[in-house]
Amino acid sequence: MLIPPPLSLYVHVPWCVRKCPYCDFNSHSARGELPMERYVDALVADLDFDLPLVWGRTVHTVFFGGGTPSLMPPALVDRFLQQASSRLRFAPGCEITLETNPGTAEFGKLADYRAAGVNRLSFGIQSFDDGCLHRLGRIHDAAQAIDAVRQAQAAGFPEINLDLMYALPGQDLDMALRDVAQAIALGPTHLSHYQLTLEPNTVFAARPPKGLPDDDIAWDMQEACQAALAAAGYGQYETSAYARPGHRCEHNLNYWRYGDYLGIGAGAHGKITLGAEQAVLRRWKHKHPARYLETAGTADAIGGDERIDPARRPFEFMLNALRLHEGFEHAQFEARTGLHRGSLAAPLAAAVERGWLSDDGRRVLPTETGRRYLNDVLELFLETPVAADIRA
Repeated sequence: MLIPPPLSLYVHVPWCVRKCPYCDFNSHSARGELPMERYVDALVADLDFDLPLVWGRTVHTVFFGGGTPSLMPPALVDRFLQQASSRLRFAPGCEITLETNPGTAEFGKLADYRAAGVNRLSFGIQSFDDGCLHRLGRIHDAAQAIDAVRQAQAAGFPEINLDLMYALPGQDLDMALRDVAQAIALGPTHLSHYQLTLEPNTVFAARPPKGLPDDDIAWDMQEACQAALAAAGYGQYETSAYARPGHRCEHNLNYWRYGDYLGIGAGAHGKITLGAEQAVLRRWKHKHPARYLETAGTADAIGGDERIDPARRPFEFMLNALRLHEGFEHAQFEARTGLHRGSLAAPLAAAVERGWLSDDGRRVLPTETGRRYLNDVLELFLETPVAADIRA
């Protein structure tokens, strides 16, 4: 009997106090009082509509993303989690993450989020330099960021992630290292450290900021910061993720291992493996909050459904799995895609020959060179002939 992949639940909250100029996520600047109670009702209706896709399955992680989910009051987070856990079986110790920004978190209420069941906070710090924060359009300063983390620790959160960016406008190598040093000093269990990129359809893409470091300086920042994090005991397990032993982000690991996730909320995306045929369904919801609120719980809320052709699954799998330093096992590829490992044979051999991947017959690992040139590695898997189905 085929066992479906682990299941996660992603909940999107689409509002921010102010849209950052580099952000390409589905986020909308808040205008006036937000309809949060109505939005939670819509989330529950959305969940009810999608439940037939995942009957009987266990949810291993929940992630409130955005936007700025900490704009949702703790009482409403509690109400949603109660409704969701009455409909879906939550695994014991289910990881429940709430993204929050220091400029929006009500620090006196962090204990209430913890009481609601949230056991992991992810802070969008980005930098501890006030000049960099200003140039990024952030609404908090360094002092607020430090205070927010300390408040979360005082509230008893066992898992805390800090998001940091590098190669920022006006940033040099020493400044990037100072950001990492300040983050380490706060002692979070997890750090995300990634380069600022100018994403399409953002303000920064249309009007690039002055003072962006060039590629060579950005690479120097990455290497130096990686070394500092490693020296402090943070193991790099994914392209931009670092954790103390035993504190990796289980929700993101499920993405990278080509697991399943139900996506609810305005603009949320989901990926679900269906039935014995192991079809892969991607579903996304309408992006605009007003339309979502009007249609949640009906087919009209669905922005699109797509069945992933078997020929595309190898690329989708590799796009995620090769971000992990641990790589993947051939058996895992078969279990998650429903395809025979032979589907990877030709492009995998080419990647091994070029020194980008290693393969011992059981596990495939990206080499240091392969991690640096990941986009080139992935191009090999774009057009992959599909070998015989493993059920044959």
